[in-house]
Amino acid sequence: MVNRRYDLDDRALTALNDRFDGAQPAALLRWAWEAFDGKVAASSSFQTQSAPLLHMISLAVPAMPVMFLDTGFHFPETLAYRDELTTRLGLNLKILTPRLGLDGFALSHGELHRHDPDLCCFLNKVEPLEDALAEFGAWVAGVRRDQTKNRASAMPVTRRRDGLVKLGPMVSWTDRDVALYLDEHDLPAHPLLDKGYLSVGCAPCTRPVAVGEDARAGRWAASAKTECGLHVAPTDS
Repeated sequence: MVNRRYDLDDRALTALNDRFDGAQPAALLRWAWEAFDGKVAASSSFQTQSAPLLHMISLAVPAMPVMFLDTGFHFPETLAYRDELTTRLGLNLKILTPRLGLDGFALSHGELHRHDPDLCCFLNKVEPLEDALAEFGAWVAGVRRDQTKNRASAMPVTRRRDGLVKLGPMVSWTDRDVALYLDEHDLPAHPLLDKGYLSVGCAPCTRPVAVGEDARAGRWAASAKTECGLHVAPTDS
């Protein structure tokens, strides 16, 4: 595990959030890259609203690792979109898989998502990401306040009990901001967007949304689940 030596007490945390809340995301990315001596990684699901942050990473801190959690259950369109953006933006992509590997997970757990989606997400997403983040001092995520109730109070900079600093360069952005950025920079849209998938996760747990539904209504629609667990980890401070 990396020695997370960056001194971020409560006073410094407040000052950083005052500085970066509403600021250009690239400013926070550059600050973090310097402050943590390059020990910063981003995670991305390469879904419908991922491209702006990935584009900014490619311009501001192109060496930053971008971690993609390959659960083995993604839509083929998501994998194709991941490859297209990685090539076009020159991303430093790192693909993470479950501890058992894709084949090992399938053999041991089968269609776990059908009877225990929380455990499925934990084994496929939370666990491998936490394993990978042990090497880093800070983690960049694309969470936004307007996405879910759980994220409504998200701040640009938070500190976990284990010392990891979580960064949300886009917490104050809206759907409109994302759409305008995609258009301004001529970034490709996710192939499933036109088919009604406004938010895309694993294929078995995602459906298109109807007119008037919340953008994330198609995620785990058959249950009360709204988060995969990455952003509600018990180690959050």
